[in-house]
Amino acid sequence: MTEVTTAQKGLQGVVVGNSVLSLVDGENGRLIYGGYKIEDLAENALYEEVVYLLFHGRLPNGAELQEFTAHLAKEAVVPAQIIDFMQTQPKDTNGMAMLRTTTSMLAHYDPEAEDMNIDAVRRRSFRLIGQLTTLCAAWIRISQGKDAIAPKPNFNLAENFVYMITGDENLDRAAVDAINVYQVLLAEHGMNASTFTARVVTATGADLYSAIVAAIGALKGPSHGGANSEAMKMFLEIGDPGQVDAWFTENIKSGKRRIMGIGHRIYKALDPRANILKAKAQALAQSSGNGTWFELAAKLDDTARADDYFIERKLYANVDYYSAIVLYTLNIDIDMFTPLFAMSRVAGWTAHVIEQLGDNRLIRPDVNYVGPMDLQWTSADQR
Repeated sequence: MTEVTTAQKGLQGVVVGNSVLSLVDGENGRLIYGGYKIEDLAENALYEEVVYLLFHGRLPNGAELQEFTAHLAKEAVVPAQIIDFMQTQPKDTNGMAMLRTTTSMLAHYDPEAEDMNIDAVRRRSFRLIGQLTTLCAAWIRISQGKDAIAPKPNFNLAENFVYMITGDENLDRAAVDAINVYQVLLAEHGMNASTFTARVVTATGADLYSAIVAAIGALKGPSHGGANSEAMKMFLEIGDPGQVDAWFTENIKSGKRRIMGIGHRIYKALDPRANILKAKAQALAQSSGNGTWFELAAKLDDTARADDYFIERKLYANVDYYSAIVLYTLNIDIDMFTPLFAMSRVAGWTAHVIEQLGDNRLIRPDVNYVGPMDLQWTSADQR
């Protein structure tokens, strides 16, 4: 029998392949997309530029960016039948459940759905990147009892998202900028749970929609994409910056709970995305005139960073922590925080699907059997 090395629980430390898409350097707090530092991309790039980088290995020039932005906007249109279906569903349907279902339905209206030729998958990937933005915006409005709004061909995805949830063509530029930065920061992050899920499904030969629906299912969990909504619920529970110390003592020092959004499986230094979102959250707090939630989050963050438990274990705020404040300040319902994560990460998921298809092999790890052996069979009436 071939000797098999047993991996650590959760496959920690196991390298499953090579990728040119991103470097996640948790020890040094670095994140790089295709050679570019996340700080530079967050400050300067449109989400469309990041998508182009992930799929082409380089940034677009001016003409390419204009053409690509228009293409993604055109592809963002969702079949009317799916919007009609959303209108018939209970308004309290979980946002991720709705996104999971409607993403699967997109396959029904795609004549290329089963074509796994890389060129066809790339075309479908761009369509999905646009359509998930529309699906998220549509459900925000429909769940509020409003009609969905179609995307405009002359807006980029961040602009269209803000337009589709507000109906106002006079766009709030601060909101557009915040959504764009959020999408850039969340677009890609190495071999995380949902990305690995997408690659496992792709490795079986299943279609792109199956891979992305599976990724959405993985992202839904509170230990992955659902952490941002849990963080905001925690902030709302605390309620006021003046209650931080008492809440910390009662819940954290006692060991009853943990702080949602602080600590990361990979980062043992500050998550660079958290630092960027902290600044964005602070700017939005100032521009909106409501600094309560930023002040509360910053105080809780500082309290944790001064505590020996967090210092010794190198626990820092991660991307979910301050992204919750950013989205809440933009009046996004908590239930939609994780769908917005998905509408950003779909760029990375689809790029990984393409990368998997380029050198595909079934992903099939082993498991150690530790159950009983040689049990004796007895008939049902003798058990």
